[in-house]
Amino acid sequence: MKKIFFLLISFAFIFSCEDKSEKEIFIDNLLSKMTLDEKIGQMNQYNGFWDATGPLPEGEWQKNRYRHLKNGLVGSMLNVTGVDKIRALQKIAVEETRLGVPLIFAFDVIHGYQTISPIPLAESASWDLEAIEKSARVAATEASAAGLNWTFAPMVDISRDARWGRVMEGAGEDPFLGSLIAQARIRGFQGNDLSAINTIAACAKHFASYGFAEAGRDYNTADTNEYTLFNTILPPFKASVDAGVSTFMNSFNTVDEIPATGSTFLQRDILKGEWEFEGFVVSDWGSIGEMIPHGYARDGAHAAEIAANAGSDMDMESSLYVRKLNELVANEKVDISIIDDAVRRILGVKYDLGLFDDPYKYCNEEREKEIIGSKENHEAVLDIARKSIVLLKNKDELLPLKKKNQTIAVIGQLANDKNSSIGNWRGRGVANSAVSVLEGLRSYKDNKLIYAKGLDVYYGDTNFFTRVDINYNDKRGFSQARSAAKSSDVVIMVLGEEGYQTGEGRSRTNLLLPGLQQELLEEIYKINKNIVLVLVNGRPLNISWADENIPSIVEAWQLGSQAGNAIAEVLYGDYNPSGKLTMSFPRNVGQVPIYYNYKNTGRPSKSQKAVTTSAYSDVENSPLYPFGYGLSYTNFNYSNLMISSDSMNVNESIVASITVTNSGKYKGKEVVQLYIRDLFGSLSRPLKELKGFEMIELEPGESKIVNFTIDSSLLKYYTVNKKWESEPGDFNIYIGGNSDVEMFKKFKLMD
Repeated sequence: MKKIFFLLISFAFIFSCEDKSEKEIFIDNLLSKMTLDEKIGQMNQYNGFWDATGPLPEGEWQKNRYRHLKNGLVGSMLNVTGVDKIRALQKIAVEETRLGVPLIFAFDVIHGYQTISPIPLAESASWDLEAIEKSARVAATEASAAGLNWTFAPMVDISRDARWGRVMEGAGEDPFLGSLIAQARIRGFQGNDLSAINTIAACAKHFASYGFAEAGRDYNTADTNEYTLFNTILPPFKASVDAGVSTFMNSFNTVDEIPATGSTFLQRDILKGEWEFEGFVVSDWGSIGEMIPHGYARDGAHAAEIAANAGSDMDMESSLYVRKLNELVANEKVDISIIDDAVRRILGVKYDLGLFDDPYKYCNEEREKEIIGSKENHEAVLDIARKSIVLLKNKDELLPLKKKNQTIAVIGQLANDKNSSIGNWRGRGVANSAVSVLEGLRSYKDNKLIYAKGLDVYYGDTNFFTRVDINYNDKRGFSQARSAAKSSDVVIMVLGEEGYQTGEGRSRTNLLLPGLQQELLEEIYKINKNIVLVLVNGRPLNISWADENIPSIVEAWQLGSQAGNAIAEVLYGDYNPSGKLTMSFPRNVGQVPIYYNYKNTGRPSKSQKAVTTSAYSDVENSPLYPFGYGLSYTNFNYSNLMISSDSMNVNESIVASITVTNSGKYKGKEVVQLYIRDLFGSLSRPLKELKGFEMIELEPGESKIVNFTIDSSLLKYYTVNKKWESEPGDFNIYIGGNSDVEMFKKFKLMD
């Protein structure tokens, strides 16, 4: 009888194994060998705490972490870079712990490792998904060569509030475009094979609603309703899952009054349940412990209990899991199945990266030297930098600049700044390594350049951990700038934000040019009106005065290592600007949050004169520059909007077409944009929603018919029925060069 029993068990085991993949069998086997402490250790991530290539750590805090590392109680390290250091730490994990489970090494590779691409908001303005993917590919190639295998990117938060400093890290205000860009970046980081030597695991963040922080104040509460959550905030995250993203990061804010780190609804019900996400969730830095000041957890043990049960699989830096989870399991506050699920997910990503086959696969010194900072990488980031620039105004065709026989004044501290263009999240970008605007302009030899700083925008050295010291009273450089402007044919004024004025913890209540820059701009305008304003910044700014007075305005963002060369090529016309805004620019900060896909009121109005309508008394409702806006050195005319049918059922599609003509003098690219309005529904619907776009390139005088196929999937939204569906009814189709397009055709979706 006993033999029959064991035979049955054996057969059951064989059949169960046959149903599992090699990966699942491997992880099950490893998990069965792990103690509870070792399992919890995989859920523990520490920041780099000592130089692993130097002497042993000193101080009890560091020694304790070292003991954890030696005993297999660490699953991941962050902010450790360089092959030598990573190899040393990996050697401890693999060769000195009982089971030898390799570490996964994480770093904020946001828009480049050492060769820095434009900030993500700038890249999104290219609307070039292939170039954005390539930019992430460069970042992954360099990061992996430095020993890293996990990045905390892309940030896919939708944001409508330019006061929030982290808008620089995302793709703007639109969920449709944001979803496509999220997928492009994930493809760039992860490639087609995560086990390849030049790919790294991506991380979709911050889950969720972080970009909706009230008043644009970082870490603040986010007050959104269910329908905004599903229709606006979650789509890029769902798109990330569909793209195969390996990891998620939760966020600092509350959602429905519950900290996201402790939200079962987000992490288990939606992400791991409805979306069937198979990777793991890492907390944001210390966010598990931060549930205590949120008033949601009474102490560290309670915080660890909430986070683990809610689905936060890895604890970044608070060490609450490694200190508290064992006791919580013993007291039946956290079930062992929760621990096993989290560890299985973490081990799964390590398996996909190929770390169990070769834990040192990313530790090749020769590859590190060969790849990081290569000429090929710099050429790639120059390409995306050019494409990210947006021409906002060009009255009387002041641009492109003449290449000969001109005297040009270049004014502004930021013109000669080799650091700000690298931006805030600069990886291991070397300080003062970017090509400055002045250097880029000097590469064009046949004009005379006169440089004048004009003023200090900021003082001293800047860094991630301190506020930028802005100049509000020293005008000593004004006279030199006035003199330069007086003797020049054209003035290029480079103004904006120092690189560390945007990013995490860099919220602003004032969106004007910082310090005395606006005053300097107005002073120079009195002397020479032939001004090209080049903006170097990480967020939309209030430049209403400049829009009214300055003939040419170029949004050049913080463009990374090759910033100056990209800007110079655009100013001189060697590259015709093609960028389009992905965040609306306000007329003043009082309009913020401002975005194109807003819902109508019961008393809509575009007039300031009418009192009992939804309008401001002192400024138009409209943005200064709308979503999707951007000019070219040539002109594009839109005509002959047509649809193949004025009705369709849910199983059919229609084709909308428009003719675009280059009526100007230059070859140029245009992003043709499709918007749809659902005229009525079970919920109030936005006035317009982006549903497609195509970038075309036309020679002068050339025309092209652009077609968009529209089916019921494009019309779906999260309805009052609490599901994604398309509702029968009437729709408008708009096609044009930005979200302010008015030409439309009507069609009907039938039952």
